[in-house]
Amino acid sequence: MTIHLPQGPYEPRATPLDLAPGGAALASRTVFSAAHVVADPYADVSPDAPAVVDWDSTLAFRRHLWSHGLGVAEAMDTAQRGMGLDWAGAAELIRRSSAEAKAVGGRIACGVGTDQLTGPATLPEVRAAYEEQLAVVEESGAQAILMASRALAAAASGPEDYLETYAHLLRQATEPVVLHWLGPMFDPALEGYWGSSDLDAATDTFLKVIAEHPDKIDGIKMSLLDAEREIDVRRRLPGGVRCYTGDDFNYPELIAGDDRGFSHALLGIFDPLGPLAAHAVRVLDTGDVDGCRALLDPTVELSRHLFSAPTRYYKTGVVFLAWLAGHQEHFTMVGGLQSARSLPHLAKAYELADRLGLFPDPELAESRMRALLSVHGGAR
Repeated sequence: MTIHLPQGPYEPRATPLDLAPGGAALASRTVFSAAHVVADPYADVSPDAPAVVDWDSTLAFRRHLWSHGLGVAEAMDTAQRGMGLDWAGAAELIRRSSAEAKAVGGRIACGVGTDQLTGPATLPEVRAAYEEQLAVVEESGAQAILMASRALAAAASGPEDYLETYAHLLRQATEPVVLHWLGPMFDPALEGYWGSSDLDAATDTFLKVIAEHPDKIDGIKMSLLDAEREIDVRRRLPGGVRCYTGDDFNYPELIAGDDRGFSHALLGIFDPLGPLAAHAVRVLDTGDVDGCRALLDPTVELSRHLFSAPTRYYKTGVVFLAWLAGHQEHFTMVGGLQSARSLPHLAKAYELADRLGLFPDPELAESRMRALLSVHGGAR
């Protein structure tokens, strides 16, 4: 039955892809999905109040990702760190998700930042904030991801401050960490990270941190939406240090790789694409690069749409698709972020996801899309 979307009439897909949980462990690539949080829709809170999380639904979504063989990257940008989820909420999320990972045998890595700082901070205060969060993650038994820090970006006067701060933190870490470079398209406050707005100079500082501490770094996550720069950095990494792509525009080619290497993955787009992404990597595990690309390449249009400027609001589309797919019973986000994207944007996301067969129950997704249209006065 035709649904009339803002972009025109659309005939929904009748059957989804067959992407059941289970299957062999992913072998050729290590793949994490950054996971969103589910808000409590009945919480009486203002947009700037601490988040009230629906823990049952939030943890159920992580079990969904683990059931398909993916790792979970927890308390990251996708979980609205700094955009609705404060450090107190993130710490509870880390503890709860890590305990759940132990219970089901799932892989988990958690974000370590400085978002408990509420105003201008000195470099010693930045280091102390990082150390506090690192302790929480390590005590939970999860792998640590050292995230980029707004406070460090504001306090640092040049590359040396980054080199000293990260050297201090890496000495503190008990296990190898993932080092995250998040670009300003995801967070404008991170402009000039690594001590320079010149990306070549910033890259040199980033690589110097890695070269001086290769035994403390499991890998790096590049989130610059710049495939050529990621490939260049990937080729310059010390042996044993992995590159996890965070490029939600170019992930198929980066994961497939070339004759000089490949990227693993730690991606926000793998929140809605989780089962399909896991299937694609299992195809890649057989040596079938073309088969993997045939599965992943068609998803790029959806990903580029969700991550279109202003990119930091991609979380709205991710949660919207989780609602349509039946992973949660509502489209309410912490901080009221469900209002961050327009109805035409969301309708296009529905169409692109439906064309890919991502919705386990296409009729449910269609019904919920019609309900949203009705709320906006556009149902037909």
